[in-house]
Amino acid sequence: MIENKLKVKKCIFVCGFNNYLGIDEEYDAVNESMYTDGIESVKNYAKDIICFYSNNDPYVKYEAEVDFADKVGTEKILIPNAGHINSESGYDTFEDVVPYL
Repeated sequence: MIENKLKVKKCIFVCGFNNYLGIDEEYDAVNESMYTDGIESVKNYAKDIICFYSNNDPYVKYEAEVDFADKVGTEKILIPNAGHINSESGYDTFEDVVPYL
């Protein structure tokens, strides 16, 4: 359940996921506290929700990222072969997001 009902104009998620465990114990411990059973309700709190994701993320399965984007996104953007879209994957900057700001 989402307790804070703050509304915003836009949310941008990069490699988003929810209720996805098994990455590693340290990540799971942090991520689990941010999960919600009401993920679909996120659409009630933002007019535009953009989800960037990759088809070869080494940490989060493609299906988990697509599921997240399908549930919350008003716009879904696949960046092929971008890994986790982090510095490890060659993204020290993320210029693709600029047009959406």
